[in-house]
Amino acid sequence: QVQLVESGGGLVQAGGSLRLSCVASGRTFGVYAMAWFRQAPGKGREFVAAITWGGSSTFHADSVKGRFTISRDKATVYLQMNSLKSEDTAVYSCAADRSGPMSITATGYDYWGQGTQVTVSS
Repeated sequence: QVQLVESGGGLVQAGGSLRLSCVASGRTFGVYAMAWFRQAPGKGREFVAAITWGGSSTFHADSVKGRFTISRDKATVYLQMNSLKSEDTAVYSCAADRSGPMSITATGYDYWGQGTQVTVSS
């Protein structure tokens, strides 16, 4: 089992920045990749970014490319979010995948955190 705990969400004005953190614990030696997803009210879960556990490969959704950056340091995965827009408002969740390859769909991930709310005011 892998446990994931997110933090760093909050309220920010449009154009501002936030950094989300996701701490992984438990059997992390078996993790292949980790990702961030988000879900806005009334919408489905949306892929944001993913990174392999070794950090050699990353992938960002077109909607956040150039503004968000995923990174990893030991057992913590970060999502640096710059130039935030009102449409970035959502609950952000991190996820871990045991088997690979890196996926952009929620079904490709085995473990999930509880999520952290990001609200961008315009």
